[in-house]
Amino acid sequence: MTPRRPASPCTYPGGCPALVDGGGRCPKHRKQGYRVQDQQRGSSTQRGYGSRWQRARAAYLRRHPLCVECLQEDRVVAATIVDHIIPHRGDHRLFWDEGNWQALCAPHHDSKRGREGQEARGRNGH
Repeated sequence: MTPRRPASPCTYPGGCPALVDGGGRCPKHRKQGYRVQDQQRGSSTQRGYGSRWQRARAAYLRRHPLCVECLQEDRVVAATIVDHIIPHRGDHRLFWDEGNWQALCAPHHDSKRGREGQEARGRNGH
């Protein structure tokens, strides 16, 4: 069995005494960081996810009801999210290109978003 790293203090810039397994921020400050990030991104409607998207999303999920990642793992799990395979970053052509969509369950979508966030931070030198 490999020894575990000891817990380290939360990395919140203002200082926080909470100890975190694996580093990073404690749950309170992690959520706070997400709120700030969401405010900077704008509302879902401002980012293109209004009623037109909701209709397109529902139609896509009717045609593709299962998570593509789970299917590759020989598991049958309902998809709840239409994911943009290549992040559109405001590009409307890429946003509406159904060839750039895939049906995912929430855990697979969250995992993909986490990886994309880590990659983006690596590109920005953070």
